Amino acid sequence: MKKVIVLAILVAIGIGGFVFGKPYYDLHFSTITMDEESKVIYVPSGSSLSDLGSLLDSEGVISATDFESFASKLDFSDEKVEPGKYEVTNGMKAKNLIYAFKNGNQEIKDVRITFNNCQDIYDMAGKVAPNIEADSTELVSYIMSAETMDKYGFRPETISALFLPDTYEVGEWDMTAEEFVQRMADEYKKFWTEERKSAAAELNLQQSEIATLASIIEAEQSINSVEWKTIAGLYLNRLKRGIILQSDPTAKFCWGDELDGVQRLLTIHMQKDCPYNTYIYAGLPPGPIRMSSKKAMDAVLNAEEHNYIFMCAAPPKDGKSGLHNFAETNAQHNANAAKWYRYANSQGL
Repeated sequence: MKKVIVLAILVAIGIGGFVFGKPYYDLHFSTITMDEESKVIYVPSGSSLSDLGSLLDSEGVISATDFESFASKLDFSDEKVEPGKYEVTNGMKAKNLIYAFKNGNQEIKDVRITFNNCQDIYDMAGKVAPNIEADSTELVSYIMSAETMDKYGFRPETISALFLPDTYEVGEWDMTAEEFVQRMADEYKKFWTEERKSAAAELNLQQSEIATLASIIEAEQSINSVEWKTIAGLYLNRLKRGIILQSDPTAKFCWGDELDGVQRLLTIHMQKDCPYNTYIYAGLPPGPIRMSSKKAMDAVLNAEEHNYIFMCAAPPKDGKSGLHNFAETNAQHNANAAKWYRYANSQGL
């Protein structure tokens, strides 16, 4: 009888140990098993515990049931879900995963945003959105709103000047459209030092006009930035003398996507009535024709002083292509143009 009692006690202890011990073991020793070595999980702002569980389940990280079970044991609730960009690694303990989401311990904190060679706000938003929580639609909507324009002192035609193409470290992923624009405004202020403001004033140009001229220069010479200061000086000479700029990129801009891939603009292309067409309208266009780089704006602010008022694409020479011939007189320019047309015709351009 004693043996039966002892056996019953041992069985009870075993069952009790299993019942109460297994959850403890699962909580502290269970690991994440995925098909990949690591995976990035984006947790949107306002996510509930159930939302997070469903997300992890759909990503193949952990079942929603197991996640919510572990979460309840670690006092993880809806209000404690921290949005962010998290890296989950294969084999990590389940409890560490819970703690990461609960405490906002994002593995990926040094989020970088890079946008270069952007044509407009829409193009930029498409490059920025994958790196922050705000999507491209939210970015464009906020940037182009009247409230944002008023806040930062821009118009729809000039707002792109606020965004300086570069790579920026923005910290954590959960950045809103408003936070992104404010960060770019801070970078804009950093760029426009007193020295640069003074240089712009000497040229009698506003900051957005510097960006506009820089955008034309970059579009005019996208291959060899060594010519930027020379071209800047040429256009400034034209502005001072009241000569229309006659910039091909501004005429091409007026056609939008219709001229994509066209290498040689014709007379008809220069005749499209559009406020950006500097073959028709004097002075600078209403705003940038693309997002200007810092380097291009510095080229305008430090433009070469010379007497050139004409430029023409130069035939390749000594293995160098994409350069221009510059001229002070119409006669010199015509001679340069004749050289280019002979070359272009020989190449079927």
